[in-house]
Amino acid sequence: MEQRFTFTTMNLRDSLSLAWNSIKSNKLRTGITVAIIALGIMALIGITTAIEAMNQSLRESFSVLGANSFTIRYNTRRGVFGGRREVSKETKQQQKERKSNIGRIITYQEALAFKNRFEYPGTVSISVRGSFNEIVQYATDKKLYKTNPNVSLQGGDENYLELNGAKLIAGRNFSEREIESGSNVVILGFDVVDKCFEGKAQFAIDKTVKIGNRPYLVIGVLDKRGASAFLNLDNLVAVPYNNVRRYASLANTFSIAVKMPEYSMMEAGIGEATGLFRKIRKLDVTESDNFSIDKSDAIAEQFIGFLSGISGSAGAIGFITLIGAAIGLMNIMLVAVTERTKEVGLTKALGATRQNISRQFLFESILLSLLGALFGILLGVLVGNLFAIVLKTGFVVPWGGVGLGVLLCFLTGLGAGYYPARKASKLDPIVALRYE
Repeated sequence: MEQRFTFTTMNLRDSLSLAWNSIKSNKLRTGITVAIIALGIMALIGITTAIEAMNQSLRESFSVLGANSFTIRYNTRRGVFGGRREVSKETKQQQKERKSNIGRIITYQEALAFKNRFEYPGTVSISVRGSFNEIVQYATDKKLYKTNPNVSLQGGDENYLELNGAKLIAGRNFSEREIESGSNVVILGFDVVDKCFEGKAQFAIDKTVKIGNRPYLVIGVLDKRGASAFLNLDNLVAVPYNNVRRYASLANTFSIAVKMPEYSMMEAGIGEATGLFRKIRKLDVTESDNFSIDKSDAIAEQFIGFLSGISGSAGAIGFITLIGAAIGLMNIMLVAVTERTKEVGLTKALGATRQNISRQFLFESILLSLLGALFGILLGVLVGNLFAIVLKTGFVVPWGGVGLGVLLCFLTGLGAGYYPARKASKLDPIVALRYE
């Protein structure tokens, strides 16, 4: 085909065209190079996508608790969380005090005192955890229905459902008398009803189920709230907190949840709650708090912060893979220079400048790298969204990771192609034409 340009007037479009034609004419080399680069980008984008799906699942799981609520818990997370110790300058007295504060549970008397004495506008609920490995059974004349040994038993009061974003689809809430006496009445989560009563919520009311070996009268059924890999809000049963106290073999700590009428009242409410609970815990003004106050999304944010560390590791893996890909790409481009030595000599003899030759090889390297980025991003997003399917979240595209992947591949192509392009541009045309 007749060339419609001279090498002395060759522009960027012509250089790109020659580079693309060279890529298309060497399919095997192109395929291997693109595959190497795509592997590194797939690792980076795939893990980033999976972690983004996990973050989304966490936010959805904790969003039901509401943005205008907070929880008072005993100190279990101070010091170490997610394998990392909080680093701060402490005196020996402060270290001793902090260690003595960890593990001091919130007793029933303290929780009840807070509920009765908290006068700031808001709804207060006290609750206690039973266990996470209960079996719920319902027996008929013909069949025994039972759950797996992974049902969460929670003890709550009349405000427990509201403070935990739960709604009844059948039955009623606990009465004050049932809470005070610790009656054997239970409100079932949606998944428990699904397994024990084949999803028939209204049919479950007034039936007797066994939790462990104890009989309970079903008084309510909760609406479906959803689940994630981190939190299942439907696989639980709620009983009056005094019922848990009656049967628990260990003295479990209570949790205190407070819901404010408006989000703007949160900080003031937390301040009031802190001051009141310090009095209840009989803390001196010089002593630090021996309890924690978490906003509704604080736990999710802590998990998300922990997952960001995994994102950093994923980036390191992808970066190391890209370094290997850059080395491979440079070697392939050096081989290409050697294979096309005669071609370089001919184009120089026809008037091509060093800049023309250098630009052609550099563009070829960048295009190969960007092709690898394209396939790597597509595969990474698809692989990462397998986690989104498992976690039941929407389709996730980590646009930040995609932009970073494209930038890294561009820089990889630029860095890997620079030396081969420079070497090709310096070839002596006479020596190159003689090359065999």
